[in-house]
Amino acid sequence: MQTVLLDTPAGITARLGWDPAITVHQRRRTIAREVVAQVLRCDEKDIRIEREAPRGFGYHTRLVASRDGVEVPLAITTASFRAATVVAVSDPGLPIGIDIRDAHPEPADLARMRKHSRLFSSGDTLDLIDHWVHVQAVLEADGRGVRVAPEQVRLDPGRHRGWIPDRNMKYSLVDVSRDGWLITLAYGTLPTV
Repeated sequence: MQTVLLDTPAGITARLGWDPAITVHQRRRTIAREVVAQVLRCDEKDIRIEREAPRGFGYHTRLVASRDGVEVPLAITTASFRAATVVAVSDPGLPIGIDIRDAHPEPADLARMRKHSRLFSSGDTLDLIDHWVHVQAVLEADGRGVRVAPEQVRLDPGRHRGWIPDRNMKYSLVDVSRDGWLITLAYGTLPTV
């Protein structure tokens, strides 16, 4: 599987890979190993990627990287759609979310986007998908998942910032689309001590 480096802000390294012959779990681990090795400037074979043990029912596990048996202080964020996967590596305290789609949604997905989007008048399907990818990236960065409805997310007119009104956090939004995939990266700020 070949991957491409995405143009991301400082402190975040991300790659996109696609291969329909590889399962989503294999793609995530393979790309994560490549990105972590790139960040640590070491050989990929020195990096081990595992899924953390679930802490309880409904807990969404994350990927964890280790080198020489020691967990590395990096957060791994992933998003997949069909045969494509994006993996981003960043500081563990940085709130980050990613969403990826292609320009050809299934009719049911398109109906869901229209139902929950704040673009009430948009007849432009590509604009709707772009809006949806931005909204989903904010939801992923927020971390509450389905407990927050997509229509609660607010975006500025240029889609450079996104937020959810009940939280005091605004996310910067970066379009890192590549090779026919619409990809948005949402990131907050590191906590200050």
